[in-house]
Amino acid sequence: MMIAEPLLSHGLAGFAVGGMLAMAGVLMQVLLRTPLAEPYVLGVSGGAAVAGLVCMLLGLGGWWISGSALLLCLLSLAIVFYVGGGDHIPRERLLLTGVVLAAGWSTLTTFLLALEPTSSVREMLFWLMGDLERSVSAWWGVLALVLALGGGWVMAPALDLLVRGDEQAAVLGVEVHRVRLLCYIMAAVLTALAVTLAGPIGFVGLVVPHMVRMVVGARHRILIPASIVAGGVYMIGLNAITALPLFQGTVPVGVLSAIIGVPVFLYLLRQPRASG
Repeated sequence: MMIAEPLLSHGLAGFAVGGMLAMAGVLMQVLLRTPLAEPYVLGVSGGAAVAGLVCMLLGLGGWWISGSALLLCLLSLAIVFYVGGGDHIPRERLLLTGVVLAAGWSTLTTFLLALEPTSSVREMLFWLMGDLERSVSAWWGVLALVLALGGGWVMAPALDLLVRGDEQAAVLGVEVHRVRLLCYIMAAVLTALAVTLAGPIGFVGLVVPHMVRMVVGARHRILIPASIVAGGVYMIGLNAITALPLFQGTVPVGVLSAIIGVPVFLYLLRQPRASG
């Protein structure tokens, strides 16, 4: 029974984190109309990681981490949205904005780690690489995921039109500014909660929606729930691999996600539609 409880907790955490990052990726791809958009690539996860690290250094936990992570997620996404989110702005600028923002957050992270005593650095490094083994109770993450799924289901028809462009969506009756604002807030909240739960895990929001679209198509009433389920299963699978005797618990799940995600990102980057 004592063994089963951690397994259940890690399984729930993995499913919640994978589902939230996958849905955040779908929403960001709608907002910025590129399959390359996802929390880690655009520096949004990096902002949440800096917020979490600051809270840890100050001895704060729980909702302090979640709240501060949300604020920096909103700030990061606002910067990307402002600089690279316009209809007529090349996608290259979007990617450059994300790369610069991620580099800035990474520099801050390194500086914060340098301030911490050596005894605590290893724990923080594992968290920064994405680690489900140290995740807290995941029930609130599952609840947030269910609520987000409900919101995504309601917005799905508008999202289908929004990917065609703001002007076309407006002509067809979509309240463009309201839908985009909801997408913006939901993507930031989901990213912040996922980082709070397991640290910044990259490329889930890139890999999972891409694979799911190849199977179910681009209609969001199917794409969103399918991406949530696939993201959850994907993360549970990665976590199971890290638990194999070969790795002996020394490889965080975020490292495996990056090993898979980087080649997929490079592949998408070479596609004509990826760059707008």
